[in-house]
Amino acid sequence: MLLLCYPKCSTCKKAKKWLDENSVSYTERDIKLDNPSYEELKGWYEKSGLPLKKFFNTSGMAYRELNLKDKLPAMTDEEKLRLLATDGMLVKRPLVVSGDNILTGFREKEWEVLK
Repeated sequence: MLLLCYPKCSTCKKAKKWLDENSVSYTERDIKLDNPSYEELKGWYEKSGLPLKKFFNTSGMAYRELNLKDKLPAMTDEEKLRLLATDGMLVKRPLVVSGDNILTGFREKEWEVLK
C-alpha cells in the first residue's frame, strides 16, 4: 500500500497513527518531494470512481493562490490532471493507493477497508 502524504500535515500524521495502530503496513511517499506523475494521477482517478475535484487540496494555499475555485469548472479533466502533476501541494492528502482502493483525505470510516 502506498501512502502519499506531507510530513508537516496534521491530518497526515493522524492517518499514519491510525494505520500504525491498526497494523496496516504502508510505504510512505512525501507528496511535496515526489509529486505524483500525470500517469499515476490519471490511473488512480480512473480506478477510484471519485470526482476529480476530490483529488484537489481545496484548503491549500496553492489552490487559493491559483484561484482554482473559479478556474476548475472550465477546465477539462486532462487539464486538471496535468495541473495536479505540477505540484504535490495541490493534491489532496493523505492519498492512499491500495489495490483497487484509492482514498483521498482521512476519514476513519472509509479507511476501514484497508484493515
